[in-house]
Amino acid sequence: MPYCFKNWHIDKIAVIGAGQIGPDIALHFAKSLAPHSVQIAVIDISAEALTAAQNKVEAKIQKGLDSGAFKPNQAEAIRSALHFSLNYDDIREAQIAVEAATEDTRVKDAIFRRVESLTGETCIFLSNSSHLQPEVIFQNVRQKSRCLVAHYFFPAEINPVVEIVPGAQTDPALAERLQAFYESIGKIPIRVNSAYGYAIDPIFEGLCQTAIQCLEKGWGNEKEIDAAAVRALGLGVGPFTALNLTGGNPITAHGLDELGRQVMPWFKTPALLREKTERREPWNTARRGETVELDAKKEARLVATFQGAYFALAGFMLDSGIVEAGDLNMACELALVIKPPLAYMNTIGMEKAYALVNAFCAENPDFLVPKSLEKARKSGAWALRDIVVNRHRAVCVITIRRPKVMNALNLGVLAQIREVLEGVRSDSAIQAVVVTGFGVKAFVSGADLNMITALKTPEEGVQNSRDFQAALDYIADYPKPVVCALNGFAFGGGSEMAMACTARIARKGLSVVFSQPEVNLGFIPGAGATQRLPRLVGVEKAAEILRTGRQVFLKEALEMGYLDAASDDDKLLEEAAALALELAEGNRQQKILPRNPLPLNGQPRKLELGHLSRKIDEIMVASIYHGASLTLKEGLALESKMFGECLRTDDMKIGLEHFRTHGPKTPASFVHH
Repeated sequence: MPYCFKNWHIDKIAVIGAGQIGPDIALHFAKSLAPHSVQIAVIDISAEALTAAQNKVEAKIQKGLDSGAFKPNQAEAIRSALHFSLNYDDIREAQIAVEAATEDTRVKDAIFRRVESLTGETCIFLSNSSHLQPEVIFQNVRQKSRCLVAHYFFPAEINPVVEIVPGAQTDPALAERLQAFYESIGKIPIRVNSAYGYAIDPIFEGLCQTAIQCLEKGWGNEKEIDAAAVRALGLGVGPFTALNLTGGNPITAHGLDELGRQVMPWFKTPALLREKTERREPWNTARRGETVELDAKKEARLVATFQGAYFALAGFMLDSGIVEAGDLNMACELALVIKPPLAYMNTIGMEKAYALVNAFCAENPDFLVPKSLEKARKSGAWALRDIVVNRHRAVCVITIRRPKVMNALNLGVLAQIREVLEGVRSDSAIQAVVVTGFGVKAFVSGADLNMITALKTPEEGVQNSRDFQAALDYIADYPKPVVCALNGFAFGGGSEMAMACTARIARKGLSVVFSQPEVNLGFIPGAGATQRLPRLVGVEKAAEILRTGRQVFLKEALEMGYLDAASDDDKLLEEAAALALELAEGNRQQKILPRNPLPLNGQPRKLELGHLSRKIDEIMVASIYHGASLTLKEGLALESKMFGECLRTDDMKIGLEHFRTHGPKTPASFVHH
């Protein structure tokens, strides 16, 4: 059975090039698509390269098995999906052909000429080039509408970011479909207009250039400069270590020269990088676990230089107009494992950020202070949002996009959603709203635990709960239908947001739909679950779910009335929008939550709570059952009070600390007071 995505049937993908990144691209496709019996052919003209690629992939599969990331049957399915071949005929009948060869225009041209002769007219041609414009790569392909760049980052099977770079003649609908396709298989695609180097590599290579120039100036050795860069920017590894790990000296040396010619004169290949490339020498970096000490004065100069360079490079890319600010900010953080540049500037203050850039540009006269930075300085901050807003017919679609934390909610995100809702409230062209999440794993993974952990007193807890409830009350009372499209699971605050919506629809492919797991962390829900869930599915059913924190699966969620519908996986937004319009036009009756007290039958039943806190259960029971005897408004006020009471307990402290230290897989040792 092929993988079907928006009427696009995929049963074979070809990856041409078994060198540095091709095997990793193939492995990601296999991990994502093997359950659908999609075959992944890895093609190369070198038997030695294919053998090395196969060994590399097998080692990664085995590592996944050893760590528990793969189950045995999953690992076997991945192995079965992959096929390594010297025969270009194995490209035939592929729906997607991904070129991952060396960064050489002639090589890429030869590959796509051959691929075009072997594949049908509907095969999509993707190049994993890290620099070359699609117009250059595909200049001799006859049907350019199906060609574009899909630039992966190291290591491609793990790093989530893919730059989607269409050419001048690429079909715009294809670029949009590919973005949605990559999102459906677990990647984070960002749209970038055609330009040499695209959006992210000029920042990475510019930081490498800065590091090497600091070395040439004698401001420190490789180890010291790497350490300073990590401290300055929150990098996972320093620039010299990154070059060693990726084998990046040759491509960076070539890329910097071309960036200097095509993009900005500041970019240039340092002499030392050229020497290292010619001699095939690595940089002298710190060993794993080695501590590098820096003189305070030396560190201060290096830190200021790296921050100035980073902020200047980010501003320069925004000045180029090839990428949106939010995309650049997110992609830098996730692709390069670095602090997001625009959010980082907001954190330290725009005046300080501007001063750092100004000082850097003064030392580098070829680098002008970016105009976008000047504008952000006047505004006081970069305008960043964690949501994406689109329109589908007469429906406003709001997508929560915080992939690093699986779309976790905080009050800032809720304020952004409210701002959009207020903006379209009186817009007669918008009849309804759909709220969804980015990706396919989580709609919203819960409330941001950093925010919860920061609460210190019962009074702070009560206020936090009231603030969350006020944001969700606005959604619940909105005059136009608001449909929640559950692209993934809804935990905690995500489920509470879903309950505040007019209706809920989920993908049929979802396993777990929702959970209120707060009791596992030693507190109760505070954004409405103890009041809305009983009114939605009944008091006893809601109480059992809330008190045990268990997960609710698709079939049960439909049967109990939590969900109003389920859609095909690739048609969620279309069906959610259709449902929203039906509600808006009166062609489907809205389910109105009772606002008056609920009838109660008997006492709360005893439940087997296992390791869970009996003290927190006592607070939960009071919130659910006493709240049910009140109006919805009064019950929500009671829930806020009860949430605040959790902060008086030892078990909330124990639960949060345990989660922070050990994660969700092991139970906390509650003391029940």
